[in-house]
Amino acid sequence: MDEKKIEEELKKVWDETPVSHSDNEKEISWEQFQAKAFASEKKKSKAWFYYAAAAAVLIFVGTRIYFNSNPAEKAIQFASNVIENRTSKVKTIFLPDSSKVELSPNSKIAYANNFEINRKIDMEGEAYFKVKKDKKHPFQVFCNETTTTVLGTSFTVLGQDGKGVVVQLFEGSVQMSVKDQDKKWILKPGDKFTYANSIVSVVEFNRFTDFENEKLMVVSAYIEAHYGYKVIIPQEYYNQRITVRINKKEDLKTIVELISEMYNLNFEINEDLKQITFQ
Repeated sequence: MDEKKIEEELKKVWDETPVSHSDNEKEISWEQFQAKAFASEKKKSKAWFYYAAAAAVLIFVGTRIYFNSNPAEKAIQFASNVIENRTSKVKTIFLPDSSKVELSPNSKIAYANNFEINRKIDMEGEAYFKVKKDKKHPFQVFCNETTTTVLGTSFTVLGQDGKGVVVQLFEGSVQMSVKDQDKKWILKPGDKFTYANSIVSVVEFNRFTDFENEKLMVVSAYIEAHYGYKVIIPQEYYNQRITVRINKKEDLKTIVELISEMYNLNFEINEDLKQITFQ
């Protein structure tokens, strides 16, 4: 490509930059850029490299970028992956490191392209996280003014209006911190962390659902209500009794396998129909 063609292409890129300037300012800026980029034949190749790179950066400014006043969150400035749940049902997402997120309706998460080594999530709304363990790369969730650093596996985060946050820990361990506060809180399973009006409280909550000598059909109804899967069991098992404690965030397949083992039943899960059939 000759010099005139290069000049035309560069000017086209420059004019397309999504930064708001007047035509006069653009023309002056272009002339300054042109004078440097084509100052001499000897320096032309190096000028092309640096200024084309600068133009590319300016174009990127037009994409969605997340900034946060908390310095710890600056790692998510270029959060090019944004996932929103605009439906009325919980949306299941698998992150690049195989961690699982159950994103509630009207909620959103954002993370950078290098997530596997920079496991930081910026979120709004409510989500349940089941995190893959990786001691070298801590998993952090930023919501309002709080930071949840994952030392374990499974928890929920609920961002409330007025910068409030509620974190419930189901398994493992997490560390909580609050913007502009030095204190940190280590949660154990069954702890609920609440941050509201600049005040922190940590109390226990019941993370289990207990079935004491209940009919198997009651557990089937629980699965349908909480997981959205219809359960079909042989009629002769309708009145079979079961005593079991289930973690409220237990994987569905774990519950199904438990029932299968207890009653020596085979099962099939139809993902398309959202149906579990025991036989």
